[in-house]
Amino acid sequence: MVSKLLKGSFVSLCLLSQLACNAQVTSPKQVLNKKPNVLVLMFDDMRFDTFSYRGGPVNTPNIDALAAESVRFNNAMTTTGLCSPSRAAMYTGRWGHKTGLDDNVELYHTRIAELDPKEGGLIRRASDAGYLVGHVGKWHLGARGTEMRGAEIDLGHGHEPRERFSRVYTPYAKIPQVEGYYQGKLDKGNEKHEYFRTLDGTYQDTNAYKKVVHGQAMIKKMAQDDRPFFGIVSFNQPHPAYRVPEPYASMYDPASLELPGNHLAKRVNKPLAQDGIWWPWHDVGHMSDMDWRKSRAFYYGAIAMVDRIIGDLINTAKEAGVYDDLHIVLVGDQGSMLGEHGLYDKGPYAYDELMRMPLLIRNPQVAPKTINRQVSMLDITPTLAELMALKSDGDVDGHTLKPLMEQGDKAEDGQPDAALYAYEWYNGSWFGIRAIRTPEYKFVWNPGDNRDEFYDLTKDPLEITNLIKDKAYKKQKAEMVALLKSELARVEDPSLKMLNHHAKAYLTDKQPKQAH
Repeated sequence: MVSKLLKGSFVSLCLLSQLACNAQVTSPKQVLNKKPNVLVLMFDDMRFDTFSYRGGPVNTPNIDALAAESVRFNNAMTTTGLCSPSRAAMYTGRWGHKTGLDDNVELYHTRIAELDPKEGGLIRRASDAGYLVGHVGKWHLGARGTEMRGAEIDLGHGHEPRERFSRVYTPYAKIPQVEGYYQGKLDKGNEKHEYFRTLDGTYQDTNAYKKVVHGQAMIKKMAQDDRPFFGIVSFNQPHPAYRVPEPYASMYDPASLELPGNHLAKRVNKPLAQDGIWWPWHDVGHMSDMDWRKSRAFYYGAIAMVDRIIGDLINTAKEAGVYDDLHIVLVGDQGSMLGEHGLYDKGPYAYDELMRMPLLIRNPQVAPKTINRQVSMLDITPTLAELMALKSDGDVDGHTLKPLMEQGDKAEDGQPDAALYAYEWYNGSWFGIRAIRTPEYKFVWNPGDNRDEFYDLTKDPLEITNLIKDKAYKKQKAEMVALLKSELARVEDPSLKMLNHHAKAYLTDKQPKQAH
C-alpha cells in the first residue's frame, strides 16, 4: 500500500513539474506598489491524502492544476482535530489557551458561545488595513462574528445562528436514528444517512453550490472595487455525514475500494477516550463492512465535488480578470476518520488521518515547489499578515512561511522539524491532550487517561502499535517528551505544569532546541 502511494506521488510530482513549467508567473513589476489580493478556500474535514496530485484515489484536476501553481505543504498539521478551535487558530495565529477558544461553539454541551470579539484576527486586521473583506459560508466561531470584525460582504451563513448567544444545537433526533440502524431500520434509499446519503437533485441543488454562487458574487464584486481584497469562501463539505447527489454518489464502487492497513484495526493499548461516543454517529457497532465501504465511497465523491467547486470559483476569478496576480490559500481545517482504527468523523486523538490537513498557497511571485517540513495551521496568519502588510494584534504562536515558500525546505535547515497538536475539549468534555510529531516519531500525552501513546512513524506509519511501554525506545521517548515540554514552554501553555509531573519517567537531561 505504502509503495503504491509513493509510486503514485512520484508520478504526480512529475506531472506537477510539467504543469508548473507551463504556468504563467506574474512579473514582480506588475504588482509593484499594489497590495495583494487574497482568496482563502476553506473546506471542512478534508483529508490530505485523497487528491490525485498526491497519488490519492480521487481524480481532482482542478486541485491538481492549482497545486501545480502553488507551494505545496505536504506535511501541514492542524492545531486541533475539531472545527471551532482549528478555525480560531487559523484566523488568529494563537492557541486556544490564549484566545479562550479551545472547544466547539454552538453545539451541545459546550461552555463556549463565540470567539471573543476582541480577537479580531485576520478579518479585522485586513479591514483596518484598507482591504475590502468578504466572507462566505461556514464560520463556526459565533454568530455574526465575521460581520463584527469588518466583513463588508457577508453571505451564505448556512446552518449557523444569526443571533448571538442563542441556544446550542442538541442532536436529539440523531440518537433514535442511530439506534434504528441496529434494528435494521434504514433511511430513504436504504442508506444510513448519518454516514452516507444520496441527495436529491444535482450539484446545482446542493447547499454547497449555493455557497459557490455567493462566492462567485463576492469575487465579481471585489473585482469591481478599487481596494485590495481579502476574501474567504468556507464550505461544510466534505464534513460527515457524507451527502452528495449523483453522479458523485455512484462515482466510486464501494466493493472495489482499496482499504488502508489500519482500517477497523483493533485498538490495543489505546486511551479509553477513543472508545467514547462523543457524538451520536460515533456509535458504529451497527456498521457492516459494506457500510464502511459506502461511507468511504461517498467521501471520495464529496472530494470530487469539492474539486468541481474549486474549479468553478477559480474560473470566476479568471473571468473577472483577477486571477493572474491572485494569492490563493487552499486549506482544510482538519482531516477525518473513515474507519481507520474503527473510528468515524473526529474525536479526542491525534492520528495522522485527523491531525494532517491539506495546504496549498499560491503566490504568483513565488515559484511552485513542494515543502516536506512540517508546518502548522498557526503559520497561516503570520504568513498572510506579512504578505498583506497587516499591523500586529499581539503575539502569535505560528511563524511566517515566506522563507520556506521562497527557498524550500533548506530555509529551516538545522531547526527541529516538529508539529504541536492539542485536543483540550470536545463539546464540553475535557481531555487536555497534547501531541508532538516529528517525521520519525509521535508522542501523545493523555493527561485525562493513564495511558500515553508513542509511535514509530518510520516503521508504523499507520499508528497501530502503541510503543509507550517499549523499553527499546526509552531514549526516543525522552527526547520527544523534552521536545513537547520545549514547545509548551514556548507558547506559554499552562498544561506544562502538569506535564512536568506526569513525564518524569520519560525525561533525560538533554533538552532539544525549540521548534516553531
